[in-house]
Amino acid sequence: MRNLLFSSAILLVTGCASALSPQAPAEQATPPADAAPFKTYSAQQFYDTVNYSLASDQGRCFAPDGETLLVSSDETGIINAYEMNLDGTKTALTASAIDSTYAETFFPSDDRILVEADKGGNEINHLYVRASDGTLTDLTPGEKTRAYFLGWDQSGETFYVATNARDEQTDDVYAYSAADYSSRLIYQNDGKEIGAISPDGKHLALVENVSSADANVYLIDLSAAAPVQTLITPHAGNIAYTTYGFTPDGQKLVYGTNEHGEFTEAWTHDVTTGAKAELASADWDVLDVSFSPSGRYRVTTVNADGLWEVTFLDTTTGKPLALTGVPDGEVTQVCFNADETRVAFGVNTDTSPRNIYAADLSTGAATRLTSALSSEIDEANLVTASIVRYPSFDGLEIPAIFYVPKTASAETPAPAVVWVHGGPGGQSQKGYAAEIQFLVNNGYAVLAANNRGSSGYGKTFFHMDDKRHGQEDLQDIVWGRAYLESLDYIDGERIGIVGGSYGGFITAAALAFEPEVFDAGINIFGVTNWVRTLESIPAWWGSFRVALYDEMGDPATDAERHRAISPLFHASNIVRPMLVVQGSNDPRVLQVESDEIVAAVRANGVPVEYVVFPDEGHGFRKKANRITAAEAYLSFLDRYLKGKAAGGTAVGAGSLN
Repeated sequence: MRNLLFSSAILLVTGCASALSPQAPAEQATPPADAAPFKTYSAQQFYDTVNYSLASDQGRCFAPDGETLLVSSDETGIINAYEMNLDGTKTALTASAIDSTYAETFFPSDDRILVEADKGGNEINHLYVRASDGTLTDLTPGEKTRAYFLGWDQSGETFYVATNARDEQTDDVYAYSAADYSSRLIYQNDGKEIGAISPDGKHLALVENVSSADANVYLIDLSAAAPVQTLITPHAGNIAYTTYGFTPDGQKLVYGTNEHGEFTEAWTHDVTTGAKAELASADWDVLDVSFSPSGRYRVTTVNADGLWEVTFLDTTTGKPLALTGVPDGEVTQVCFNADETRVAFGVNTDTSPRNIYAADLSTGAATRLTSALSSEIDEANLVTASIVRYPSFDGLEIPAIFYVPKTASAETPAPAVVWVHGGPGGQSQKGYAAEIQFLVNNGYAVLAANNRGSSGYGKTFFHMDDKRHGQEDLQDIVWGRAYLESLDYIDGERIGIVGGSYGGFITAAALAFEPEVFDAGINIFGVTNWVRTLESIPAWWGSFRVALYDEMGDPATDAERHRAISPLFHASNIVRPMLVVQGSNDPRVLQVESDEIVAAVRANGVPVEYVVFPDEGHGFRKKANRITAAEAYLSFLDRYLKGKAAGGTAVGAGSLN
């Protein structure tokens, strides 16, 4: 839950790797004599990629005839919905030029689709039906109404939607008619998180976040005359539970729990007998379990040391399904056609954004349908990251994803940045991130540190920062610099810090509370005043408020501590240059947070650059804005790290509004 609260859509790095030596990144190997000269690329070239994703409803991303796919793509610069043939050709289904429009699901029996969109990144998402003639009908109107798709029933005549139309702070569940879009309330919620609804429409699962470490799962029999909540996870002490979904026959709820150890396992609960059984476990967190339409194939995703590893199990044979033609990388968004003859999925690698693949299940042969990376970029000039670990101040090992420029050596050491993920409780992972590869390609090493409190490394590590934010977790980042300084191919006198959202808070905190450690900092919509932020979280986060306050502290009682860790109230300490980047429509970290820290640091006479996007929210969706942001990052670092003269003076100091 925690990584949803203040995480950045542009700062998650995903992919695959195993633990490697921190001292000898593979990308520093001597190139062959006939290798092409190393090239650097512009932000425009890095963002002339296309971001593809399959429809969010993995049960119906194939058209009813199984011959086409429903995808989202930003090839025009704005995300829109497309129908993709299995040869990769596409037809645009929406044509928004302003707001990103995401593909949700095909209708089961015709060519209508559901799409989702908000306004300017304000996160007030509405659901729309796109009819055969291209017209869009808003199913969930209302200025403050926020809605999301839950799934279809088995008949294909009804789909389910969660919306806060009745009460801004909680989501109720409605059943919509596929024929005329009429709706009826089937469950009035009392503030819990909607987990999943069974395919037969008979059961609903809810999650109650008791604290940041403790949760309950409730099962509701929707067929009862008066549905009541039944607690199916009675327990003592702190145990976290979550839900993955129901089995295709609706007979079992698949849920996650860390009851049995450090990591989350997948278990099943029989909705008739109440019997529980372990379904999947690993030495890491089981992130998700899903199924093909009949349940023949089970797909299990595990977060293995910063890699999302996926296993396809044929339950009829008990053997893994072998796919060929798939590159090493992160497999996501798995969906099957109705007769289970084909499967589609995305693959994201360190050196390429997600591409869409489709495989014939009779042979296992997969075919790539898209080319996401710009044709102007040679992947040989991009960097494969390694997983490293370094000691923090107390000896705790901090895992990190490490990108080293191909040009870095003891003779030509590279400047570097410590990259801090969003959260609290997020995780940097391997995989393609244009903003990181752009910096690395232009000569900067990037250490994406997973400080204590990050997810993916067990519940003990995850809770080490509870109500201690900006303290030990900040020191983990500070010691990231010490690690970089120990490497002879890193320029130990030119090291900055970059972070978004919660990572932006850590960036600003590092500059305020450890003012001499980093040479410059980039704060991307970071929290700088926790008192205001915790008092102004969006109403629709109501079901998470108890857990968030348990994690961060209640502003009604912990305001003194919140002031103590908030960089804004200590901005007079800041002496290093800062770049701040913000979306005006951000509902999580309000623009006033950035306005005030910029003004406060400028009052110190310290160089500050400020970029505001009037048409963005929490994370930048528009390609043009992502290019502008990336160019601002590089220009700032070139000025204050590469341009840093002997004695610590930055060349070309100035400010930008």
